[in-house]
Amino acid sequence: MKAILYTKYGPPDVLELRDIEKPSPKEHEVLVQIYAASINALEWRRFTLPKIMVRIMGGGIREPKDKSLGADFAGRVEAVGAGVTQYKPGDEVFGIRRGAYAEYVCAPEKFIALKPANIPFEAAAALPVAALTALQALRDPGKIQAGQKVLIHGAGGGVGTFAVQIAKAFGTEVTAVCGPRNLDVVRSAGADHVIDYTKEDFAKNGQQYDLIVAANGYHSIFAYRRALKPGGNYVVVGGDLWQMFQALVLGPFLSRSGKKMTGMMTRPNHDDLVFLKELIEAGKFVPVIDRCYPLADAVEAHRYVLEGHVRGKVILTNDSPSR
Repeated sequence: MKAILYTKYGPPDVLELRDIEKPSPKEHEVLVQIYAASINALEWRRFTLPKIMVRIMGGGIREPKDKSLGADFAGRVEAVGAGVTQYKPGDEVFGIRRGAYAEYVCAPEKFIALKPANIPFEAAAALPVAALTALQALRDPGKIQAGQKVLIHGAGGGVGTFAVQIAKAFGTEVTAVCGPRNLDVVRSAGADHVIDYTKEDFAKNGQQYDLIVAANGYHSIFAYRRALKPGGNYVVVGGDLWQMFQALVLGPFLSRSGKKMTGMMTRPNHDDLVFLKELIEAGKFVPVIDRCYPLADAVEAHRYVLEGHVRGKVILTNDSPSR
């Protein structure tokens, strides 16, 4: 089968399309023929982080130890392991598994779910990491409740567009912060209020919120704290490393005042994937797709993402006569 491999450290140009051995499912795994995969920060950040951190991520000094790429996928089950009980060949599924930039992947059944029936594979592939991140940030450390005022900083990207829509599904009043290129996108996603960060600084306009999710933030943790109501929650899930560092190091100390300041890592699981599926099928939200590229054009796709103006998600596709 064909797969995109990260064979050496460097810019996106180092990505290579190669023939590798097709995997076989273990006892509790499902073999999926992949029709679409999506690009997440986990993939593109290796092209922007300091070299030492990239090598730590890659697990090797001279070259990456694990050369596979990708996590999100959507496709059709081709075979199942002996212990699999929830899926059968022919099922349309989506989920998370490293190595999704390929024609096939073997994934544990606990990390996949049946694909929403009302969206194509490309849209389903946009869901797993970004939508799970948005859902878990809002629901778990965010403690979202109906009637709250919620601000999404970085609302035009993959996590942000999902966060806006999921927050609306919870019955909240949503303010979306993004650049001028994404204003129409976040409005169509259902935001009640939209702030163009090039014209207005939400942290200085006097407004306060019950919940702030920084999907791609750049303010200091103290600025976010000023924009929180007493008892409010701030959750950072994106932005630069300094954002996460502040949340992890300063967050516990600042949270003593009653305003909770936390960072969060996404936790893949079957139940939350099913919850997202049900929201999609109920018409509560729709994945925002910016562009689709063939798998063979992964280099060009990552170059586009690195330009920094993606609206929603960028998708890699595999064509198949059986699709």
